[in-house]
Amino acid sequence: MEKADDRIIRETGIDARIAAIVEPVIVGMGFRLVRVRLSGQNGLTLQVMAERPDGTITVEDCEELSRAISPALDVDDPVDGAYHLEVSSPGIDRPMVRRSDFSDWQGHVVKLETAILVDGRKRFKGKIAVVSEDGFTLERDQMSYGDEPTVDIPFDAVADARLILTDDLIRDALKKDKAARKARKKGGKAQEAPAGDSDNED
Repeated sequence: MEKADDRIIRETGIDARIAAIVEPVIVGMGFRLVRVRLSGQNGLTLQVMAERPDGTITVEDCEELSRAISPALDVDDPVDGAYHLEVSSPGIDRPMVRRSDFSDWQGHVVKLETAILVDGRKRFKGKIAVVSEDGFTLERDQMSYGDEPTVDIPFDAVADARLILTDDLIRDALKKDKAARKARKKGGKAQEAPAGDSDNED
């Protein structure tokens, strides 16, 4: 049965096989998988993106996950030949893979592709205006003749989506990250950092 916040965008082919191996390890350590991608850069690079449920991850977390993932991959050996394992954070201009990603970053600009035609096209860019259980409304940033200013996109149509880096996104991402880290230190739940909080904490 699908959990409320399972990933709606998943890997295919070899990436899916790798995800099936590493996800239980990642979840068992209290993190969640964002994306797995095997690419041909610098020989072969296996990129595993992960984060804590509150959206944070440290360099130390990445190293710890890398040490735990490597033996699991060695046992199943899904990749032919040598590869470089890279465990990283999703970054500020993150891939959007869960429903909660869209609600967490409502009001920000996203670029996406759909697997099927939606309103006559497959590529979109705009601001996430409204998020519902089944999809979201996008305010288009550029309109062609005859386009409506908004388009409703169902979650099950989305093939690929990521946030676009803007000043607003950087500001909000830093604020959320700081609030989550502060809350984790206190052992409480992440609260929204008050606006104008200029306390510099890394």
